[in-house]
Amino acid sequence: MSAESLFDANPALDCCGGLNNVDYSQMDMSVLEELWRLIDLTEPRFCVAVIAIIFNPFFWNVVARWEHRTRGLTRLFGGPYVACYALAVLILLLNVYRSHSITVAMKAHPRWELLENAHMFYTGAALMALGSVFVISSFMALGVTGTFLGDYFGILMDQKVTGFPFNVIENPMYWGSTANYLGLALMNASPVGVILTAVVYLSYKVAVAYEGPFTEEIYRRRSQRCKHK
Repeated sequence: MSAESLFDANPALDCCGGLNNVDYSQMDMSVLEELWRLIDLTEPRFCVAVIAIIFNPFFWNVVARWEHRTRGLTRLFGGPYVACYALAVLILLLNVYRSHSITVAMKAHPRWELLENAHMFYTGAALMALGSVFVISSFMALGVTGTFLGDYFGILMDQKVTGFPFNVIENPMYWGSTANYLGLALMNASPVGVILTAVVYLSYKVAVAYEGPFTEEIYRRRSQRCKHK
């Protein structure tokens, strides 16, 4: 029996007649409608949070590349270590403000009943715990200069860090921070918090795309210089 005759004899094999027979008008859109009602994308505090999220990685990448090209901060502060520490303090302050702006935006919008249950709360708590482990262990493995763009100041590490958490996930500082924000959003049943976490994720994806190749090029040049000595 041919495949064609088999399907003719068994029309049930063509489940639902393909997607062409699905009546999309019967789909329950109430959840999406409720979610859209809870979120105001033009609300000033939400907009401030989005700007803070996007600005931070943009700022430190622009400043670090400028420093690598001109050594402007090194000259200003009298040495690469002091300059790197100064930038680290500024980045930390910006990140504190980012977290504050996200919290304010979440409080300015209503909670979502769909997220208000024990399962979501404990999932959020677990994400925050996991994210904190990644952030803290990453900082301990890299140190201040390794965490805060010391490579751009000419402060290079002797070798690539391959231990925990870098043997589990790449860029654990970024993704740990993202997990923290998602956990905070779930614990507060905040749909706005979830959306802002997505913005954090996207901003870090862009940052990694720029930082990764540039940092690799810094170490490649050092390797070439060492070979020529």
